Amino acid sequence: MDWLEQELKQALDRKEPSPDFAERVRRRTRGDGFRTALWPQRWLAAAAAVIVLAGVGLGYREYQGQVARQQVMLAFRIAGAKVNHIQTQVKERMR
Repeated sequence: MDWLEQELKQALDRKEPSPDFAERVRRRTRGDGFRTALWPQRWLAAAAAVIVLAGVGLGYREYQGQVARQQVMLAFRIAGAKVNHIQTQVKERMR
């Protein structure tokens, strides 16, 4: 056997787990670990961030709608003034 085969055989040989292995598995599956205690907090923080971003997005969209409405109203006022000016000129020339 060459050195690579020996290394692989040694790496893949069965090894007994540490004495506290079963207790560590039980602890993790019960959720007593520090990491599992943080999961609900992380999910709540992520949900809060999504809600805030959605609210900001809707607020910005509402703002854009108001700006567009103001621009349309200004365009109507300008167009109305131009039409009135043309009407008065037409009436004066028809006299």
